[in-house]
Amino acid sequence: MLDTTDELLRQIRLGGDSSLELKDLRYSGNTVKAPHPNTMADEIAAMANTASGVLVLGIDDKSRTIVGIPEERLDAVEAWIRGICNDLITPQLLCRIRKVPVTAYDGSERVLIRVDIPKSLFVHQSPGGYYHRIGGSKRMMSPEALARLFQQRSQARIIRFDEQSVPDAPKGCLEKGLWEKFRTDLSPEDDQEFLTKLKLLTNDDDGNLCPSVSGILMACREPQEYLKNAMVQAVAYSGTERNAAYQLDAQDIVGPLDAQITEACKFVRRNMRVGATKDPARMDIPQFSIPAVFEAVVNAVAHRDYSMQSSKIRLHMFSDRLEIFSPGAIPNTMTIESLPLRQATRNELLTSLLARCPVETPSANGPRKFLMDKRGEGVPIILSESKKLSGRYPEYQLLDESELLLTIFAAAPR
Repeated sequence: MLDTTDELLRQIRLGGDSSLELKDLRYSGNTVKAPHPNTMADEIAAMANTASGVLVLGIDDKSRTIVGIPEERLDAVEAWIRGICNDLITPQLLCRIRKVPVTAYDGSERVLIRVDIPKSLFVHQSPGGYYHRIGGSKRMMSPEALARLFQQRSQARIIRFDEQSVPDAPKGCLEKGLWEKFRTDLSPEDDQEFLTKLKLLTNDDDGNLCPSVSGILMACREPQEYLKNAMVQAVAYSGTERNAAYQLDAQDIVGPLDAQITEACKFVRRNMRVGATKDPARMDIPQFSIPAVFEAVVNAVAHRDYSMQSSKIRLHMFSDRLEIFSPGAIPNTMTIESLPLRQATRNELLTSLLARCPVETPSANGPRKFLMDKRGEGVPIILSESKKLSGRYPEYQLLDESELLLTIFAAAPR
């Protein structure tokens, strides 16, 4: 959309519309004083709720004159916009912000700030409420329109969110070194054709080829740039309380999902205690069963609800237990009681890709050669391996229908 500067300038001459918003700014020193941040947040959220669009700062929206932004204020304006998207819009909105040099109609050189706003996977609320865009202006959504929009986007998330497009992510963010492991002798030789058939690349609503959610999660070096909380927050405590005063170690585990699984297991190994018995030879007794922890982390990463952009997986270690919080309710018709007996997945494409990812150190995680087996053995392994070590079965709890908590109990100290 408006790929070149000439196309952008031609559209500016015609004025704002459903996909173009023009704004001039007022300053006090290097601080933006107008428009009000709340008003700007309403405009941006309205566009994200409607369709992909472009916001151009440095244009008088009435006369369409190129006013520009002084070079000494460019960084301050960029920070202002970034703060609006991060702090005033829920869930946070990822936009592409660029500084664009142009020649004004009088021949002078000016600089504009262009903000590319993708049609979002989510429904965004701004300080004024829920807005959408009609023509060149925003409108508060009626209850009926808001209900339809929630239904449309929630259905897309429930049915195949992991296959949805991420329009603000460039194709180039998918690295060959990360997706090449999925290639087989039957795969197409052409890289783009291969990525498209694997659904790591897909078409957005405008027909443009861009990464899918699964593509970002599996083949992007920094998926958190586009899916902010696709990460594992790991914390180890010395006692039984969630208290910063007793914190031993903490790590935000980021990167592709297979790397997150590996690093989360390393975090547990690094921070758990290991006792020993002599009967007659020495036998190490770990605090937690690593095969059980491995299966638990894989399940959390594979089955969490990635549409919940404000939530992350949390792994908390204590002296008596390990807790893993996974965003999202249990998928489909599953219940807590049926977890050991049935198999269901929220992210079919992700699980199929993880089933093709080799385990980094198979001997440390039992006989498993790949991250997932897709035979529904994960929960039974978690239950049986943990019971052997601690004498207690792990417990699953559904918290407020929005988060699944798994508690694995520690072996008694030796």
